Amino acid sequence: MLAKTLQAAGAFALAALVPAAPAAAMQTLAFTGGTVVDGSGAPGRIADIVTQDGRIVFVGALDESGLTPDRIIAADGLVVAPGFIDPHTHALADLAAAEADRRRSDNILFQGVTTVVVGNDGGGEPAVGSLAEDLRARGIGPNVGFLVGLGPIRTAVIGEDNRTATADELARMQAMLAGGMCEGAIGFSTGLHYTPQNFAPLDEVVALATVAAERGGLYDSHIRDESSYSQGLVASIEEAITVGQRSGAPVHIAHIKALGPDVWGQSEAVIARVEAARANGLRVTADQYPWRASGTRLANALVPRWALDGGREGLLARLDDPEVRPRLVAEMHDNLRRRAGAEALLLTRPLRGADPALGGHTLAAIAEQRGEDAVETAIAIIRSGGYRVASFVMDGADIEAFAGQDWVMTASDGSTGHPRRFATFPKAYRDLVVDGGMMSLERFVRRSTGLTADTFGFTGRGYLREGYIADIVVFDPQSFAPRAGYAAPEELSEGVRYLLVNGALAIENGATTGALAGQPVLRDTSHIDLCEE
Repeated sequence: MLAKTLQAAGAFALAALVPAAPAAAMQTLAFTGGTVVDGSGAPGRIADIVTQDGRIVFVGALDESGLTPDRIIAADGLVVAPGFIDPHTHALADLAAAEADRRRSDNILFQGVTTVVVGNDGGGEPAVGSLAEDLRARGIGPNVGFLVGLGPIRTAVIGEDNRTATADELARMQAMLAGGMCEGAIGFSTGLHYTPQNFAPLDEVVALATVAAERGGLYDSHIRDESSYSQGLVASIEEAITVGQRSGAPVHIAHIKALGPDVWGQSEAVIARVEAARANGLRVTADQYPWRASGTRLANALVPRWALDGGREGLLARLDDPEVRPRLVAEMHDNLRRRAGAEALLLTRPLRGADPALGGHTLAAIAEQRGEDAVETAIAIIRSGGYRVASFVMDGADIEAFAGQDWVMTASDGSTGHPRRFATFPKAYRDLVVDGGMMSLERFVRRSTGLTADTFGFTGRGYLREGYIADIVVFDPQSFAPRAGYAAPEELSEGVRYLLVNGALAIENGATTGALAGQPVLRDTSHIDLCEE
């Protein structure tokens, strides 16, 4: 029976997520002779795994099982692991697309990922039930869980204005969030660096996170400042912890990092603060991608938050205001410094009507070619529609420091134009296990499977155990590697030989089968009194 949500002495257990019902009867399938790394962190061992009707039915020596599989696949020399779980993606546009090949999401599957979370950075719509039903009807490649985000809720109730919610408005936002939680969302997400979410004060965020906590959910946040834009990195970590302490929600920090020269080296202080909160009974976790460059929009990187009051129209009006423009330009210069200069901003993908020919060039190179100041070039690009950028703003020592924490898991934050969308998990494997030697294979698998399943409540997934859903990746430890890079960000990764999603082969002999075997994974809320009103 699924456990009832509990909260005692600062500990918090997520309500279990309902495992997807197994697909129609499938053949009994066995992988034999592979190195089984089960997601717990335990040493890998040579063993056989048998699946039937979408579940793992046996782990051990096949000749002792009494089973006669319909098909046996030799996995000698390969690693057999739980399908990786990506807790931070922007995959919904593909999963909801009209085209079946987009919904299949090969960029995800060929990384060995079988389950993703969407709605991160405060972007999740509250209509979780209808969204899940639509995806189930269309057919999707990976499984998917949902977060409800501050962005759509605040925009629907307040718009893009820079002001505090009234009591009535806050109640309406809480009701919207409660609806999404009771329809099976994992939790409440925020992107407090982004407009209009950055206009929400701490008390408003706490009031909403409390709604999620009372219904068994976590608080997932792109913190207010990962650099020195406003209150600073350490203060923003403190704010996220405060939200957890006051609301009772477990805290998950999205794509943990120290962004820009102003905060390089602050990973030590961040880690110490998280460790202290954990020692005091608050469940705090984080995810991380292995890339030195973040990915965002040019406007998000350079434009101060106050200038985005009223959205794009408000920004353009301020740029045209001779009284306001000097201050705006000056602050954009300071933000460019925070981003390590124009040489560190690589334009990757045009937005709206921007010139696609600018892609693949740094802001510095474009400004030099035009013979103008880099900020003036950035303003012209933003006016033309904007651009996504890869922003080279992380220091290797901070990346390694965060990666070494037991409470940090792998995540892609996959966005168009950045190689993390196609290659995060194999890159993390190469960086942390093969090339960097920072951790064992078992620990890498743990941070990419079991830890994530436990954190986000994916019951029945994340481990190779009898009775668990048959989400399984079989990869070659020698060839599992990224092919995508900043110059060619949309190359499929290599090295995954087989991939099972809910027991169905999605990748076979290193090639897609075309299967759309994924399922929406909704949290069971039938035992939560507040969801019975």
